[in-house]
Amino acid sequence: MNDSKRIIIVEDDRDFRESMVESLVLAGFDVTGVESALEFYHKIALHKYLLVILDLGLPDQNGIVLAEYIRNNTDMRIIVLTAQSSLDSRITAYQAGADIYLLKPVDFSELAASIYSILGRLDNHPSAHQEKQDIEPALTQWTLIRGDMALCTPKGNTVKLSSKEFDLINMLASFSNTVVARQDLLKALDYTNNKHGNRSLDVLIYRLRQKKGADNNRIPIKTFHGSGYSFSAPIIIV
Repeated sequence: MNDSKRIIIVEDDRDFRESMVESLVLAGFDVTGVESALEFYHKIALHKYLLVILDLGLPDQNGIVLAEYIRNNTDMRIIVLTAQSSLDSRITAYQAGADIYLLKPVDFSELAASIYSILGRLDNHPSAHQEKQDIEPALTQWTLIRGDMALCTPKGNTVKLSSKEFDLINMLASFSNTVVARQDLLKALDYTNNKHGNRSLDVLIYRLRQKKGADNNRIPIKTFHGSGYSFSAPIIIV
């Protein structure tokens, strides 16, 4: 089996895990299923995987903690698949490094399509650990680069970001084509929902809008008055 399709599933529900494994193998993936974080650590010590499908409610370790470990120590992409539907859970998962957040029960064809989408991006874009000069200059969209805390313009120029700036754009990019409510941004950025916190958010957005790459391409954050903000151009996270 092609190593470019090797994925691992971390899910403690045996029947559900085995159903996913069977479905994804039929979809053309090389799939390993494990029931705990400990078993996951053992497997990744022996083999390289490109993507993990991760349940948050594991028996031996919080799935968010495991996601943070994966993001900080591997190049694996992360699909969170959970029954936890709250906005807080989504925000926490994206902050921990999730690429996609899916809710149980999931249609396995949708899950397979999500995997192909992520792996397709890896084929077309460099990893976050590559030097920025390796980025193709003919990108057709913006690219948020986790490893470098930077934003790449469509023409391949890099804009360095502060941690708060990165968190804001990461939040907007994670909910692409969606208006993110102001109060949700305040919560995600640890700003208090008062005059001081709202002022801090306004300053942060203003500062981001003033930043631009060598091509003078300003960061396209769009305001929806009385509602929130969105990233108004195609963007991927690598």
